[in-house]
Amino acid sequence: MNLAQITLGQKAVVHALNVPADLAQRLAALGLRPDSEVTVLRRGWLGGPLQLRVGNTELMLRRDAATGIEVAPLQDPAFDQCAMAEVRP
Repeated sequence: MNLAQITLGQKAVVHALNVPADLAQRLAALGLRPDSEVTVLRRGWLGGPLQLRVGNTELMLRRDAATGIEVAPLQDPAFDQCAMAEVRP
């Protein structure tokens, strides 16, 4: 499963970064690396970017880049529905 397929608000563990080396290095500097926990906070409308939380860091990631990040969803995701939203224009 890739990061773009994770349900809104669900937490997942990163298994692999199958993205170009420069992007993988940038994501690792932001905390998104194998074995890290990530939460999808928001999804841009019409295939727009994803807003993610990794630790205390929030970042936006293009959906095409998110498809190259292999993750495994965590069981029984507990999240605050009020903090999650589908972004629409």
